[in-house]
Amino acid sequence: MWDSIESSIASASGQPFNIRQRSAVGGGCINQAFRLYGDQQRYFIKLNDAAGLPMFEAESAGLQAIIDTQTIAAPQPLCSGIAGGQAYLVMSHIDTDGSRDNPQQLGRQLAAMHRATLSQFGWHRDNTIGSTPQHNDFSDNWIDFWRERRLRFQYGLAARNGYSGQLQTDGERLMENIGDLFDGYSPQPSLLHGDLWFGNYTYDSGGVPVIFDPACYHGDREADIAMTELFGGFPKSFYSAYQEAWPLDSGYQTRKTLYNLYHILNHLNLFGGGYLSQAQSMTRELLSELG
Repeated sequence: MWDSIESSIASASGQPFNIRQRSAVGGGCINQAFRLYGDQQRYFIKLNDAAGLPMFEAESAGLQAIIDTQTIAAPQPLCSGIAGGQAYLVMSHIDTDGSRDNPQQLGRQLAAMHRATLSQFGWHRDNTIGSTPQHNDFSDNWIDFWRERRLRFQYGLAARNGYSGQLQTDGERLMENIGDLFDGYSPQPSLLHGDLWFGNYTYDSGGVPVIFDPACYHGDREADIAMTELFGGFPKSFYSAYQEAWPLDSGYQTRKTLYNLYHILNHLNLFGGGYLSQAQSMTRELLSELG
């Protein structure tokens, strides 16, 4: 397997590459990851079952889409494929030392990335959120997109996983009425990272913000900002800088629960009933806003 990956790296980079050392990288729950060290080059590689290749190809496309905006740094994808029965994705290695950060720059640069827009919501290919399929068929209507491509899909998965009853009843009522949460607000189809929790950004050794592990599509930028408040949140100065660069609509404080409900439902479907009460309470909170 590693011989084949060496050859792919050499072909993609145009330089000979031989693995002199590889070191495992922890922290992920879906893929294996390693740092690869050559004579002078270093790369980061993810591995999964061969069936995971489309996931890696979509991740590579997302990283490139972010890089192409020329607004914020992301690892440069190099090559992907199957070797020894395993799918792989090779990308540039980001040198981090943890001694410098700049959340204000992160906020400004994310706002700049969100200004990269399309005429429709969605993306040119499907991808994954965690290991869950994420469908991105284009739509002219954001409310329809969020209801059908995001919430209804996750509620449907939850039903198949045995989470029926009140969660489904309340979820159906919410989906019928979410348009009321958008009175006076028409989002633009911004390029989104799509999975922007605090574990998916870092700073390089020079303090430059870097985002990674994307689940990209074009949608309401509030969805990205909402997820930054989930699972720990970002520094306050990040939010101040983002707001200064591109202020959020006042209705965001309500809609962020709608957007984060998607991720909590996904965690319910991936990791089990420990997220059920949170999904139920978020659904009820939104229903109370609808009256």
